[in-house]
Amino acid sequence: MSTIADLRLPAAETALATAFERAPAATFELESSVSKTRPSLWVAGVDRETVDDAFAADPSVEAAELLVETDSRLLYDVTFADETGTEILWNDLLLDGGSLLEARATDGWWQVTVRYRDRDLLTEAYERLVGRGINADLRRVTDVTDADGCETRLTPEQQEALEAALEYGYFEIPRGVSMEELAEELGISHQALSERFRRAYETLVDAELQPAGEESQLE
Repeated sequence: MSTIADLRLPAAETALATAFERAPAATFELESSVSKTRPSLWVAGVDRETVDDAFAADPSVEAAELLVETDSRLLYDVTFADETGTEILWNDLLLDGGSLLEARATDGWWQVTVRYRDRDLLTEAYERLVGRGINADLRRVTDVTDADGCETRLTPEQQEALEAALEYGYFEIPRGVSMEELAEELGISHQALSERFRRAYETLVDAELQPAGEESQLE
């Protein structure tokens, strides 16, 4: 069994505090193939000039190299000064073997999801953050059974729909994508997507509320 934790951390106490002051509308997201020593960050919500000025003004950023520019976001390789920026943050979170699943920052807050082998390692990581004076907000903790010990009851189509909804921000407030737009991305009708969501929600709620050892009411 492993433990997945969702934490909320203030940028002012962790990474890119000055960048957020200069570009408060920006969203920073860690690129999935990043290394800890030279992180790559996707930036959205602001133009290139604003991002460049924000990085230049942030004393924790030694260099920021633009790698990719799309219509909606920019990808930078960022070099942080020693013992600053995301590197020291990841060191606190991942010191005992934690795995960073996701990290994004918006409105001056980092939202991070980390997997640990057990709750004890999560507790140690949390205490390290608090010990450094970081106002860490532990939003959610989930214990996950190993894949070979538990099988989801979602259909592949339902799982695909939920994963796409998360990826495109359907569950965010405000929504990052409408149901019509998401249905178009999946190549299905609005009605079909709505039905997949309804059945997936029913399955997940049933699994969550079903007492241990009892059969599902959906069987």
